[in-house]
Amino acid sequence: MKFDVLTLFPDMFTSYLKEGILGRAVERGLVDVALLNIRDFATGPHRTVDDRPYGGGEGMVMKAGPIFRALESVERLEGHGPVVLFSPQGKTFTQDMAWDMVEWKQLIFVCGRYEGVDERVRSTCIDMELSIGDYVLNGGELAAMVVIEAVSRLIPDVLGGERSNLEDSFENGLLEYPHYTRPGVFRDQAVPPVLLSGDHEKIRLWRKKQSLKRTLSRRADLLQKAELTAEDKAILEKLS
Repeated sequence: MKFDVLTLFPDMFTSYLKEGILGRAVERGLVDVALLNIRDFATGPHRTVDDRPYGGGEGMVMKAGPIFRALESVERLEGHGPVVLFSPQGKTFTQDMAWDMVEWKQLIFVCGRYEGVDERVRSTCIDMELSIGDYVLNGGELAAMVVIEAVSRLIPDVLGGERSNLEDSFENGLLEYPHYTRPGVFRDQAVPPVLLSGDHEKIRLWRKKQSLKRTLSRRADLLQKAELTAEDKAILEKLS
């Protein structure tokens, strides 16, 4: 899968794309991230990419020209997805969106900066605006990294096990159950005995209960949308 990222700060991505699971996916050719420096598409001796807003006000606005030219330089692959602008005004990114995006062969991301981009970019070039939360960052680069990672880990063979991403939080509409590893006792805190029992059915039920309990206490809103089984509902009734 290919990600084309338009940014004023491509170096922010350099180390990120070399580390961990994503770094290995890039090395193996499962993920391709092309970084385009928007400043390279600016004109004039100073390659200016921003200017003062019409009507006055604080801050600077990214100019339309460099972004238009950068987008026009990107080769659209067959089966490409939308052009995405990261903005606090966008829809909040979710795991369901990540699953939708992994179906596309290419995603094109525009990382805004300053007070945002000229509205003519948004109205003419952008197919989708995304936010990663109700807060404001200095630019869209961190949001782009979040979405790249969330989508990339759903690509076949990027993670080790076939079910690795199926048991994550949000995959079944619930938060994930707690995890433990060695040692069995750490600072007087022991691993729950059921996890040492070898009884797979008891372990499954324990994990299901813990997942529901954690979701109920931390993100009860998720239960309204989750596809609960009869077993889930029975457990929740006992927990309530």
